[in-house]
Order: sequence, then structure tokens, then C-alpha cells
Amino acid sequence: MTLLAPEQLLAFLSASLLITLAPGPDNLLVLSIGASQGRRSGIAFGLGCGLGCLSHTLLAALGVSALIAASPLAFNGLRLLGGAYLMLLGWQALRSRGGMQAPQARAAPASAWQLFGKGLLANAINPKVVMFFLAFLPQFVASERGPAAWQLAQLGSVFTLQAAALFAALGYFAGQVGAWLMRHGNAAVWLDRMAGTVFLGLGAKLLVGF
Repeated sequence: MTLLAPEQLLAFLSASLLITLAPGPDNLLVLSIGASQGRRSGIAFGLGCGLGCLSHTLLAALGVSALIAASPLAFNGLRLLGGAYLMLLGWQALRSRGGMQAPQARAAPASAWQLFGKGLLANAINPKVVMFFLAFLPQFVASERGPAAWQLAQLGSVFTLQAAALFAALGYFAGQVGAWLMRHGNAAVWLDRMAGTVFLGLGAKLLVGF
């Protein structure tokens, strides 16, 4: 089967890294756990959050490809809804003030395996992540590169791996990263604005039919 083209992979990976780094519940919670319970706990929870995306990759690959086969009209409807959803995410990110108040992990310290499972489950059952994958991944499918399902599987796997790596790194360096972000509050704002610009661009591309 055909692999992703280099330029296709680079564009997708660039957008994915920026979106993953933008302050959100997952990475803020990884920072909180890593800072309060230690590096091992932060890494375990971060890896779980990242690898939880695999379930959404499977749903996107099977669901979008089935929709294409069943009804091109329905697929176009999904594309329009996806475009509107990405535009909404972009608008919210641009309006964000980049607040870096991480959720506090007040529960008693858990084992690394327990934290990994919690991160995995929290991401795997999150309906917002399902919607994000259904809207985001198809934007990088190239019709000339073969079956959409295979491309979506590759894209989702790439997103999962980079998310797991970044979240694990956040867990490891939680203390230093958290302190730096607190000292440089504008960094979070600019990360949000860059991610918001990516979302708006992708959403606009869908809505105008390019």
C-alpha cells in the first residue's frame, strides 16, 4: 500500500505538533500530575493520553471510508460540518487568553499503570476528540495516494505517536515547563493563536470546497 507523501506528512505533522502543544485539558493535566506526583507518573499519564487517540484513528478510518462508499453526498455533508467545527475551534483558540491554571491532581498517588489506564480511557471515550479526528484527519487525505481508510490510519497513527511523545516529555519536564509557562504567560496565548489560525485555515478550506 502507498505511504503518505513526504509533503503530505510534513504538513500534517506540523499542524499536529502545534495543535498538541496548544494549552488544553490533556497537556495541562499531564503537567499537573508530573509536577505533583513525579516524572514517572507524568510520563505514564501522558503516554496513556496520547495512545488513547488510537481508538479515534480506527473510528475515523472505518467511519469516513464507509461514508464515502455509501454516500458521497453524506460525506460532503460531513466535510461541511467538519469545516464549521474547525472554524469554531479556531475562533475559541483565538479568543483564549492562554490561562495556564492546570487542573489539580488531588487524588491519592496512583501507580504508573493506573495512571496510564486513566489517561488512555479519558482520551479514548472523549466525544470531543472523536469530533476533532473526524474533522481534522480527512483534510490531509490526497485522493491520488490511494484508499482513504489507509491514509487515515497512517495519519491517525502519526498524530498518536507525536501526541504520546510530547505528552510524555511534558510529564518528564513538568516542573520546568510549568514554571517557564508561568513566567512567560504570553507564550500560552501565542500557542493558542497559532493553533487557532491552523484551525481557521483548515475549516475555511473545507467550507469553500478547495
